[in-house]
Amino acid sequence: MVALHELDPELWGELEFGSCQLGHKRRTRRLVSYARQMAERPDASTPRQTESWSDCKAVYRLFQRPEVTFESVTIGHRQRTRHLLPGTYLAISDTTELDYGYDSPRRGLGRLTSEKHRGFFLHTALVLDAEDGHVVGVGGQKLFTRSAKKKKRVHRVNGCKRASEAEIWGQVIDQVQPKNPEGVRLIHVCDRGADNFDVFAYLQEKGDGWVIRAAQLTRKVRDGDEVLKLSEVLAAANVLGSYQIHVQANGKQQARWTEVEVRAAEVTLLRPREGSTAFVIQRDIREIPTWVVEVREVRPPQKQQPLHWVLYSRESASTFEEALRAITYYEQRPRVEDYHKCLKTGLAVERRRYQSGDRLEPVIGVICVQAVRLLQLRDLARKSPETPAKGVVPVEWLETLQRIRQRPTAIHTVRDFLRAVAGLGGFLGRKCDGEPGWLTLWRGLETLLIALRGYRQRKKCG
Repeated sequence: MVALHELDPELWGELEFGSCQLGHKRRTRRLVSYARQMAERPDASTPRQTESWSDCKAVYRLFQRPEVTFESVTIGHRQRTRHLLPGTYLAISDTTELDYGYDSPRRGLGRLTSEKHRGFFLHTALVLDAEDGHVVGVGGQKLFTRSAKKKKRVHRVNGCKRASEAEIWGQVIDQVQPKNPEGVRLIHVCDRGADNFDVFAYLQEKGDGWVIRAAQLTRKVRDGDEVLKLSEVLAAANVLGSYQIHVQANGKQQARWTEVEVRAAEVTLLRPREGSTAFVIQRDIREIPTWVVEVREVRPPQKQQPLHWVLYSRESASTFEEALRAITYYEQRPRVEDYHKCLKTGLAVERRRYQSGDRLEPVIGVICVQAVRLLQLRDLARKSPETPAKGVVPVEWLETLQRIRQRPTAIHTVRDFLRAVAGLGGFLGRKCDGEPGWLTLWRGLETLLIALRGYRQRKKCG
């Protein structure tokens, strides 16, 4: 679990960006300084964050340098994430769009899913501890664009599939590499976008595990000596057990508790006939063994979409307990969506007004590291609530917080401290409110950091 002292903007900036290689040590110092300024006012514009024209110009000059890229400002954080202690970790991957407007004239942006919109695609592998679920950091990340014009439908080039965005998955998988792999087990958790033979091949060659949701139940797989559709294999599989699960509300369904049945089978994925990427063909990967786990709602309410997951798992799922472990891993997948929400809602990544893609990219990189800090703050409130505040929280933070609160109360634990911080951000603390969310914690922390500046200046003046 991240220590609270690392959430101090100055220390955090040095830890995350002090090792970045930008061609000159002065550029690295400027990046560390700007990271601190962004941490103090995360959703503000660059002029508001820097507060002076000289600092603002220095930041603009920094992001004009060709050495300062998305890759160069994020690599230090990824290297820190790679220092994993022995244990099991989840690398949760997903792709999101960063939309910079309808028909945006900015140079360096690409076409998004909505063809008239321009921006970037961001593919992230967020690393979590499988035991307690706390966020370790971003293990792999790619920022990329699509061509402004659609490419012609050419499926093969020299006998292989034409290079496609599916290869991004492989590149990010390669980035998630522990510094000391001895005793470290990585399991990649992905949604249906990763249901691609090439992705399974990358993971098999690397030796990592996977829990990937199936996109097509009509896929042909080998079951023993027969080649069947995946849906046919699952229909014949025995029920391993059942349990109660809570279905969260969304625009299509109401929140509810429901009973689900679990089935599992061992199958072999077959390489598609139309060929694959050069990576797969050069290594002559034709078959990939895997387990498949099905979760199906037993008695869904009328007019509600039944809960139905089909998950591929490299780990054995021959028993109910083993299948349940794979399901539990997949239930952590929304954490990467929380990360993307931090980027867009909490840190306003899509409201940055830099006028070209090459200048936007390093700014996005700093924000991507900042979002990890936000999630770790929320984890402190939920994972270590009874830890004594003294010795973990800096003394001046506690003193300042007590001075600026309208109704100060005793702060004994980390939970007390973080609820008090969230109160500065709008958290009311009623019995029905539960624990504070990351947005109120972030707003409260921003207020506390501004107050700390005044507190420190007062101490300097005696």
